[in-house]
Amino acid sequence: MSTIQPLTRLTEEEQMFKDSVSEFAREAIAPHVMEMDKKAEFRPDLLKQFFELGLMGIEIPEEYGGTGGSFFMSILAIEALAEVDASAAIYVDVQNTLVNNCILRWANEEQKKKYLPQLATEKIGAYALSEPSSGSDAFALKTRAEEKGDHYVLNGTKLWITNAAEAEIFIIFANVNPELGYKGITAFIVERDFEGFRVGKKEDKLGIRASSTCELILENCIVPKENVLGEVGKGYKAAIETLNEGRIGIGAQMVGIMSGAMKAGMQYSLEREQFGKPIAHFQGIQFQIAEAATLLEASRLLVYNAARLKDAGEPFLKEAAMAKLFSSINAEKVTSRMIEIFGGYGYTKDYPVEKFYRDAKIGLIYEGTSNMQMATIAKFLLFK
Repeated sequence: MSTIQPLTRLTEEEQMFKDSVSEFAREAIAPHVMEMDKKAEFRPDLLKQFFELGLMGIEIPEEYGGTGGSFFMSILAIEALAEVDASAAIYVDVQNTLVNNCILRWANEEQKKKYLPQLATEKIGAYALSEPSSGSDAFALKTRAEEKGDHYVLNGTKLWITNAAEAEIFIIFANVNPELGYKGITAFIVERDFEGFRVGKKEDKLGIRASSTCELILENCIVPKENVLGEVGKGYKAAIETLNEGRIGIGAQMVGIMSGAMKAGMQYSLEREQFGKPIAHFQGIQFQIAEAATLLEASRLLVYNAARLKDAGEPFLKEAAMAKLFSSINAEKVTSRMIEIFGGYGYTKDYPVEKFYRDAKIGLIYEGTSNMQMATIAKFLLFK
């Protein structure tokens, strides 16, 4: 008789890796979560530990200083961190699923040798596509790149750039030939100290507050030609393919948020007494927890499935969109439900669930809104 292998069953290596990240999150990050959220600043010493643990270069091959792990390992790390702090998770998420992945796929060998060791061991990266007038319509970007001899001159503004305050290496998308529309979009690797480049305003956000989100300003920014990432005019392909993978990372973040909120809610229901017994004994509370657990498990299944497909080299675009859509919707539901289990206490900052609720909201918005995910799913179902 054959044995059915559950999709969420991890190999011994995967389980050990996830457990080690979870332990690190509980011991090193958890004591500082509320303070970092209040100050809207992430501790530099924790970022340093991310590099020391290999969390910032999970998929980068060992020859470039990384750990040579799988995409699925990145997803496990993101989930484990988000269970404690979504801000911590997003640093690891953007570094691995967007920046590193984009360079691994599109960079030439010289660029890989130069930048991947830095990203794996010491420097934070950021991914800059969005602009003030370019959100869901990502290819309406107005940042321009003009060829001049041995370099390009970039002018424009980027907005909502995650990890920008700490980043030293940026993947920036600009149009070299606006007459060609999206076919003029080109990706560039920009270093923080390049002439004409600076990080602007840091946003004051509802959730994931310890993760920086900033504008980038390019005023006659000089970028050497050797820093063109991929082919000129093919930046739109790099953007689309990278974001497809990034959406699975956001799904993992939402799964972690749900899991963290649920653990807090269940623990509280066993401790809080009303009418002479813990509220966990009341059917109304039990049903809420049962439904939340079902939504969490279904979301995790979708995320793991998309990640496994990606690692197997199978098509995963529809599955990635479904994972992000479903997990982000459910993260808002589950965290809201956990606040209700806490009652009045849940509405205060003395308990962790209100932060999980605030952190969950962004999942419906960034790296493709829910409407954009539904449009992607529908196109696959109807026209593929």
